Amino acid sequence: MAQLVGADDIESPIMELSEIRRSIRSSFRRHTSSSRSISGLSSTQNDHEVDDEHLSQWAAVERLPTLERLRSSLFDENEGGKRVVDVTKLDAVERHMFIDKLIKHIENDNLRLLQKFRKRLDKVGVKLPTVEVRYQNVRVEAECEVVYGKPLPTLWNSLKSMLFDCAKLLSLKSQETKISILNDASGIIKPGRMTLLLGPPGCGKTTLLKALSGNLSKSLEVTGDISYNGYKLEEFVPQKTSAYISQNDLHIPEMTVRETLDFSSHCQGVRSRADIMTEVSRREKEARIVPDPDLDTYMKGRVKGN
Repeated sequence: MAQLVGADDIESPIMELSEIRRSIRSSFRRHTSSSRSISGLSSTQNDHEVDDEHLSQWAAVERLPTLERLRSSLFDENEGGKRVVDVTKLDAVERHMFIDKLIKHIENDNLRLLQKFRKRLDKVGVKLPTVEVRYQNVRVEAECEVVYGKPLPTLWNSLKSMLFDCAKLLSLKSQETKISILNDASGIIKPGRMTLLLGPPGCGKTTLLKALSGNLSKSLEVTGDISYNGYKLEEFVPQKTSAYISQNDLHIPEMTVRETLDFSSHCQGVRSRADIMTEVSRREKEARIVPDPDLDTYMKGRVKGN
C-alpha cells in the first residue's frame, strides 16, 4: 500500500537543492571575478609593457638629428610591434597596407584623420597658413580688331571681307576698338571658405578667376589691385599659391586621373608642409608630447611626397 508523504519530507530536499544552487552560484561568481582580475592584471601589465616600449622607441627617434627626425617614425610590423623606419624608404606594398589600415571607411576615416591632424596642431599651438585674396576696382579690357563682313555669309558681306583683306595687304591701318570684359570688380575671398561664382555665359567669370590666379593673357589690359595677404601679384609667384582649373582639363592618356594628380602634386613640391612639420616636431619635443605613431608616419610621408 502506498504511503502518504508528509510536507516536511518534501520541503527538505527542496531546501537542499536551493542550498546547492546558492553554493554553485557563489563559487562561480568568485571564480569569474578572480579570472577577471587575473586577466585585467595581465592586460594592464601588457599595456604597460607596450607603452614602455613605445616610449623608448620614440625617445630614440627624438635623439636623431633634425633632418633625419623629420623622416623617421614608428611603423607597425607584421608581428604586432613597431619599429623605427625611414618613411621615404617604405616600398609600395608597405605604403598601400598602411593607407588601407589608416583609412578603411572613406567618409568616416577621412574625417577622423583630419580631426586628429587638427588636434595635433592645436595641442602645440601651430596654425595652418591661410591666404586672403582681395581685389579692388579690377578692370580688364581687350583690344579687338573690327572685321567687316564676317557675321552673316551673304554675298555683300563676303565682298566686304575680301576688300578688307586686300586693305590689310596694302598695309592700311585696321580699325581697332576696346571691349571691357570686367568693369570695377571688387571683393574679398576669406580663407577657409568655399566661394561660388555665378553668372550668365560671357559675363567674365573665367576672366575674373584667371585674373585672381595670375593667369591672364599678356595681351589683356588689367587695372586695379589684386593682393594675397597684402602682397601684390608682382611681389611673389601666384602660381605657387593658387591655380585655375578649366572645365576642359586635358589629361595624359597613358596615365590615370589619380596618377596625373599625384604627378602634379610632386611637381608642386611640399611647400609649407615641411616648415609645419618641423615646427610641430620641435614644439612636441620641448613639451615632451608623444604623438600618435600612425598620424606621425602619415604626416611625415606627406612632407616627403610619398
